Amino acid sequence: MRWLQHRRSRLVRVPAGLVLIAGGVFSFLPVLGVWMLPLGLMLLAADVPPLQRPMARFATWCLGWLERFRRRR
Repeated sequence: MRWLQHRRSRLVRVPAGLVLIAGGVFSFLPVLGVWMLPLGLMLLAADVPPLQRPMARFATWCLGWLERFRRRR
C-alpha cells in the first residue's frame, strides 16, 4: 500500500478512484456496492485538494462511529 502514497502513483490513484466511484453508482448490482463510493473519493482526495478536508472529516466521523459501536458491544 505504500507505493500508492508516492507522487508517481497518481496515474494509478486517479483512474482507480474514478472506477470505484462509477462502480458505486451501480450499487444495485450484486458485486458492486455503496462501499466503493467513499473508497474512490478517498483515493481522489489524495490528488484533489478540495476533497481533502471533507474526506478527512468523513474518516474522522467513521472512526468515531466505529468506536461508539465497539463500546456498546
